[in-house]
Parts: sequence; C-alpha cells; structure tokens
Amino acid sequence: MRQSNSQNNAPLPFGPRHNFGGEKQKVANKKGTIRRIASYMSEQKLALILVGVLVVFATGSGLLGPILMGRAIDQYIAKHDLPGLVGICSLMLASYVFAAALTWMQGYVMVGVATKTIYKIRSDLFHKLQQLPVGFFDSRSHGDLMSRLTNDVERLSSLLTDSFAQMVSSLLNLVGIFVAMLFLSPTLTLVTVGSLAGISLFFNKVIVKRIGVGFRAQQQSLGELNGIVQESISGQRVIKAYAQESSWLSRFDKANNELRAASTHAQTFAGTIGPMMNGGNNLSLALIVGTGGWLVVQGFSTVGTIAAFINYARQFGRPLNDLANLFSNVESALAGAERVFETIDEQPEPDALATTDDVDFSGDIVFENVTFSYTQGTPILKQINLHAKPGETVALIGPTGAGKTTIVNLLTRFYEIDSGKVMIDGTDLKQIPKRVLRRKLGIVLQDNFLFVGTVRENIRYGRLTATNAEVVEAAKMANVDEFLRHLPHGYDTMLTERGSNLSQGQRQLLSIARTLLADPQILILDEATSSVDTRTERNIQEAMLRLMKGRTCFVIAHRLNTIRTANQILVLQNGEITEHGSHEELMARRGFYFSLLSGSTESIDDAVGAND
Repeated sequence: MRQSNSQNNAPLPFGPRHNFGGEKQKVANKKGTIRRIASYMSEQKLALILVGVLVVFATGSGLLGPILMGRAIDQYIAKHDLPGLVGICSLMLASYVFAAALTWMQGYVMVGVATKTIYKIRSDLFHKLQQLPVGFFDSRSHGDLMSRLTNDVERLSSLLTDSFAQMVSSLLNLVGIFVAMLFLSPTLTLVTVGSLAGISLFFNKVIVKRIGVGFRAQQQSLGELNGIVQESISGQRVIKAYAQESSWLSRFDKANNELRAASTHAQTFAGTIGPMMNGGNNLSLALIVGTGGWLVVQGFSTVGTIAAFINYARQFGRPLNDLANLFSNVESALAGAERVFETIDEQPEPDALATTDDVDFSGDIVFENVTFSYTQGTPILKQINLHAKPGETVALIGPTGAGKTTIVNLLTRFYEIDSGKVMIDGTDLKQIPKRVLRRKLGIVLQDNFLFVGTVRENIRYGRLTATNAEVVEAAKMANVDEFLRHLPHGYDTMLTERGSNLSQGQRQLLSIARTLLADPQILILDEATSSVDTRTERNIQEAMLRLMKGRTCFVIAHRLNTIRTANQILVLQNGEITEHGSHEELMARRGFYFSLLSGSTESIDDAVGAND
C-alpha cells in the first residue's frame, strides 16, 4: 500500500497547553529581552538624551503646582491678599502649561525613536528569515512566523511609542513627589508609604508572575491561531473540494477557545491592577486626612502644608496607577519581543565563504556515500553513490518516500548531509557559496510558486536584469508566448496569489520560461504533466526538452517517455539505490524496474502504485 502522510491529515494537537495554575513554565529571559531592546534603542542616544531632559523638566514643572498651592493658602488666602493670590495662581498656570508643552515634545521625539527602533527590529527579523534554511520553515507554522513579524513587533512598537516615555516620567514623578512629601511632612510620608507597601508586596508576589505567564501563553496561542487561518486560506480549494469546512471550523474553534482562555487569564489578572491601586490610594488618602487634621489641630502643621501634601499624595498614586496599568502592556510586549528575538537568534544556514559569483559548472555531479536524515536516528538516504556526467539526464524513480526529492534537496543544499560528500566538478558542495550554487541551478517543480505581480515580473524573476525582449524570447521557447498575448493585458496581466487565475499547465509553462531565462547549467525537474490536457502536456514536454538540452538534469520522473530517454535511471527503495542503469539495461535485468513497467500504464506513478 502507498504510504500516506499521516502528519498532514492528523488533527492539530489542540488541548490544554498552558499552565495557568502555577506549575513550572519555560523561564522567560525577561532581563535579556530588555537588554536587547535597549541595545536597539541605544543607536539613537542623542534623541534619548533629549527625551530624558524633557521628561526631567516636565516633571519638575508639574511638581511646582502643589507647593505653590500650599503657599497660596497660607500666605495669600489666609491673609486675604488678592493681588498676591492672582500672581501665584498665574505662576501655577504657567508651570502646568510649560509641563504640558514639554510632555508633548517628549512624546513627539519618542515616537521618532520608537519607529526607528521598530524599523530596525523588523528589518533584522525579515533579513534573518531570508537567511534561515528550508528546514526551519518546514518545521514551523507559517502563520506563527507571520504573527511574529506583524503582531509581536506591533506590540513592541506600541510599548515604545506609548509607554516608554510615560514609564520614565512616572518613575521620575514618584521620586520627585516622594522628596517633596518628605520635605513637607516626614510623618505623613511614612503613613503614605506604609499604607501602599502591603499592596505593592502582594502585587509583586502574586499578580506579576501570573500576568507574565498569561501574556506569554496568549502570544503563543495567537501565533497558532494565525497559523490555522493562514493555512485554511491557502488551502481553500482543497478544503472545499473535500467538503472539509466543518473540520476546519472545529480546528479554528478549538484554537480560538485556547486563545480566549489564555487572554482571559492574562487580562483578568491585569484588570485587577487598577482597582487594587485605586483602593490602596483611597485608603492612603483617608489615613493622610485623618493624620494631617490631627497635626493641624495640635499646631504641628498648617492647612496649606496639609493641602499641598494631600495634592502630592494623590499625584503619588497617579504614577503608581500608571505604572501598574502599563505593566500589562509591558508584559504583553516583552512576551512578543521574546518570540521576535528567539527567531532573530536562530542559526542561519551554513555557507562557504563567498569568492565570486562568476563560476561556470560543467555539470559533473558526484554523490559519495551520502547519508541523510530529517530526524536524527531515522535515515532517509543510506550510503547513496551516483555520478552524473556533464549533459546527462538522470531519472529518479521509486515509491513515495523512497528519497527522490531528498536527493535534489541535498543537491540544492536546502538541507545539509549527515555524512559523505556531494561534489560538482570535483568541488565539495560545502565549499561553494550557496548564492553561487543556486544561481547555476534551475528548478521546475510540480507545484510552482508564482508571485503576486505581472506575468512579465514572474518570468523576469529568473534573471532580474533581463530585458523585455529576453523575457519574450524565453516565453516563446517555453511555448507560452501565444497564450500570454491573448491575456487581457498580455505580459502585463496581473497574477493573483500563487498564480491561481491560471491553469496548472499555464503555471508550469511560466515556470519553465522563468528557468529558461535564468539559463542554469544544472537542472532539477519534477515533471507535472499527468493532470493537464494533451495539448498542454505536449507544449510542456517540448519546452522541457529545450530546457534540458546541453544541461545536466536530475528528473523525478513521472512519465515513461522521460525515463526511456534518460542516460541513467536510479531506482530508489527505502532510501537506497537498488538498481542503476539505462532503460534497456534495467529491462534486461528483469528486476524491480522491469516489474514496474511490465504493465500497459504510461505513468510511473501508476506503475509504482500498483506495486507498492
């Protein structure tokens, strides 16, 4: 029986994944994340210094108000000095207006710092994604990676834009207000700080830890949900073709419920911060009023001093509230930043030191005792030996999972071999820079990817410096020029995502044209003509013959015509080459290859399927 890919068909592993009850979670490197953010921001030192200066002066101006108010009560209101009262009130107004102007300026400068920082982080993340090996993307949800590049980065952007300057201002306000309160009345300062200490202790011991766990779980769940959404949109045709809408709805509901649970947990604890701090502030205010009234009655203080102190006490609670409310934003942003930096810290695919891009290959390819496994301990290829001479066509056939695609994945260095050696023209593949290697390789796969853009742009992707005339010539050689000229806008017709507004055969011909334009010296072909009409199949076959002429070709063969004309045929079973030779030689041996082709079928897939 033909093996099926059970992993693709198995239900997604939804279920309780996040531990909200306090069991040990993955330790978040919060300090390291903060240091990384700071290192990005340090590139704009002058702007940050300016923000700091503006915050200091804005805070100082704001702190003048209560002192002036206390002086107004004791020196002017009590003595009925109206001119003096007007003067000091004008000074109060000026201080508050000046503080507001400085606050606006610090916000303006901070937006510039934040946007430039996020620009650099987002650029580093996207650049790293371009450097990571194919295996990285094969083992991760594309939707989750998208979530890191968009949602997680945006949360960090929100933190830096809206919260950073406010946090600095709140901290400075706390220090300044504490000093002012201590100057006015050490006794009342002790009452204020003591009443808030218990709440702060409870906040740090209980709330902080649970909020951090909740927001990390929320970001993970959001990434998983985005993965499901992205996959369902990409696979809409298959979903509808097999009437699987209900199963995807079920998958989405499970992931959505998981995200709801994680968000509820995080937001519930985050939502306790404001009421808790307000309750603490009101309790503190009641104690201050009572104690302050007693001090006035006993003659230890004045009404103006107590009024100024109460004003400071209320201001003391405001930055505490602000910091507490910002805490949930900080935790959410740090959770996203951890995921972003986790990706940035991934190891890029190994490469040789670049020497020059101007390298010509004759196409002499050797696999020498090559062993490879996607998962350690489970080899996919075992001691593979082959030699393709320049200009030869090598056909790879065998059952599904035999290792055909893996061989070409190693030739392109999408994956690195476990042991052995792969050489081109006598040079170990590991010594050839990947950009040099891949510019000399042409790949035409069954499922060719076309980008959103014009037909001309998709063909020119093979060689971005190609002229319009060269693009047209490549299309003619690929037997697609006539079709393209009948499109509404010819070569400037826009293609939708993955070229879904074209047929499979048309996409295949465009891919061949793109490869012809690249003019590679080595070809990798995964034929895909079994599901197209006869005329399109003939056009594809003719285009492929032009493409293959004079080049070393590795063909994952599906059609018997290709197999018969190949210079050598490799039969793979369970990761090993079990037969090797030309069509005539293998038929004469009357082995597995002969048994595959002894029927009347014209497709190697059908033959293999019948003998699995």
